Amino acid sequence: MLRKKLPIGIQTFREIREDNCYYVDKTAFALSMIREGKAYFLSRPRRFGKSLFLDTLAELFAGNEPLFRGLYCHDQWDWSVKYPVIRISFAEGVMESRAGLDERIHRILTKNERELGVAHDEGGIPDRFISLIEAAEAKFGQRAVILVDEYDKPILDNLTRADLAIEMRNGLRNLYSVIKGQDAHIKFAFLTGVSKFSKVNIFSGLNNLADITLSPSFSNICGYTEADVNSVFAPELEGLNKDKIRHWYNGYNWRGDAVYNPFDLLLLFREREFRPFWFETGTPTFLINILTERQVYLPALLRTEASFRLISAFEVGDISTEALMFQSGYLTIVGEEELSEEIFYTLGFPNREVRSALNATLLGAWIGSEKREGEHRMALSRALQKNDFVRIREIFFSLYASIPHDWYRKNDIDKFEGYYASVFYASFAALGFDIVPEDVSNQGKLDMAVQFNGQIYLFAFKVVDDAAEGKALAQIKEKQYADKYRARNQPIHLIGIEFSRQARNVVGFEVESLD
Repeated sequence: MLRKKLPIGIQTFREIREDNCYYVDKTAFALSMIREGKAYFLSRPRRFGKSLFLDTLAELFAGNEPLFRGLYCHDQWDWSVKYPVIRISFAEGVMESRAGLDERIHRILTKNERELGVAHDEGGIPDRFISLIEAAEAKFGQRAVILVDEYDKPILDNLTRADLAIEMRNGLRNLYSVIKGQDAHIKFAFLTGVSKFSKVNIFSGLNNLADITLSPSFSNICGYTEADVNSVFAPELEGLNKDKIRHWYNGYNWRGDAVYNPFDLLLLFREREFRPFWFETGTPTFLINILTERQVYLPALLRTEASFRLISAFEVGDISTEALMFQSGYLTIVGEEELSEEIFYTLGFPNREVRSALNATLLGAWIGSEKREGEHRMALSRALQKNDFVRIREIFFSLYASIPHDWYRKNDIDKFEGYYASVFYASFAALGFDIVPEDVSNQGKLDMAVQFNGQIYLFAFKVVDDAAEGKALAQIKEKQYADKYRARNQPIHLIGIEFSRQARNVVGFEVESLD
């Protein structure tokens, strides 16, 4: 198969089709939406293909038939009908005031008036938007199509400044509320963004908006499936380990088939090496700050249980950790269960990239130095390769000693055991190891199990008042946590670690290796 151009950073459907780029056909989803409904909402993480899908819809409604030749929708669409398309996007730039937001909206409306060839209206934002919709319908003889990209970005950009975020929310509501009142003049509406804010507070009664974020029928509307990778991108797979690709970049799930992060795959195919491409493009600082401020127990994030309501919406000043991480793409659905006619989800990290990069970033934030975090990770990896447990103890002693004293003053002393365990977990997770926190057996819960290099490491953590007491290792042996691993015929290492409240460091580090 002939190789094509990789559409890295290209969000324009026309450019992809005319420049012979790889394209994963999503037009079946477009037809389904148009035939089955009228107004939709979709939440997906950044750089997952939302903008490209919106642009595809715009070209479809505009009737640009040559661009769709060979695609699923081509023989199922009436190309003689051309609809007026109104496009609104807040993807570019950062707005830092309500006045700035209103000015941006006026520019967006002016651009649409110019491109559709309708008269400019001098009224306020709602009046101008109403006039634009009605004038477009009158000129084209067809109801208008409204496509909104990054509907929530002005709020998210100011999320750490609650008062300003609320002003932004009110400004956006001033715009979006028009959609409901203009229903008779609208053929189709689609709003996309990263987060899902309450309909009541931002869409002002737009209750006909169908949320397809967790609809199994549309779970693959963004991202690449395994079948997409094997067919569309087959020429790029030569020389790359498919299992490793899956381990690094697959795993995102919105109640359907798991999908790959498209941005990651395209960069992998160009660079031919595995790196956290998506993570490096801009993990929001506020996410790291919130996880740090809330003293989130990291092992618990691996398999978090949450209701639909908890993960499907949040408000300014009232954001659950689960909703924030799920909607921004750092947790995904790994299981679901129906209880009392309500669906509950199990969340976890989607893949190696997110698990490793997020934990490394958090660890760097906790110890106040990205450089030290990198040095810590390299040293730990080398010591583990040799099973040099004396060196491992030295590495963690040095790490805890480097944590700024001010951290202890600001945080809850009673949470130290969880904090110490989180630092240990983050250290191993940042290396991409196969980790099972709070591993359950018929005897209880082991704090952490790590599988690496054909060996198994079982950890128990204890916080003691002063000197080592030997209780951590004794617990592993007493509870016989190793029994469930013996059948694997791999070396097993029992590691009991004790932290001193007074010394704020490791005081006990016992290891017993089993044949």
